[in-house]
Amino acid sequence: MADIWEPGTAGLLRLPSGRLVRGRGLRKPFPGGQRPAFALYLLGRRPPEVEWEYRWVRWPDFRLPADRGAAAIALREAWERCANERVEVACEGGNGRTGTALACIAVLDGVPASEAVAYVREHYSPRAVETPWQRRYVGRFGTA
Repeated sequence: MADIWEPGTAGLLRLPSGRLVRGRGLRKPFPGGQRPAFALYLLGRRPPEVEWEYRWVRWPDFRLPADRGAAAIALREAWERCANERVEVACEGGNGRTGTALACIAVLDGVPASEAVAYVREHYSPRAVETPWQRRYVGRFGTA
């Protein structure tokens, strides 16, 4: 599978299938380089408009998605699209909600739910997935 992000792009998570997805914090400056084709924004309020296609999941800081069904659909879309497009997942800080979403995307890619948080902490950020309920959410993702 060809890399669809430039080599060295900050915040990239390579999934076991070889798919790439970028995680980032919106509070930080835009990292430059290639722009995503699609983004999944995990925020308690509507995100600012951007030049690329995006989905917004209402997801308050340190919590879980307000609508878990809608979140599951959006996470699946991000996973499907990152096979052929530049996809980014972002919240304000880029750790808790973003890490949780990336762990769920890893589950969709075949990582066992019980190992997904450790996978994302090893391959994306050691600070990913910040709260016990976020860890439980990942552990239960795809089983309901």
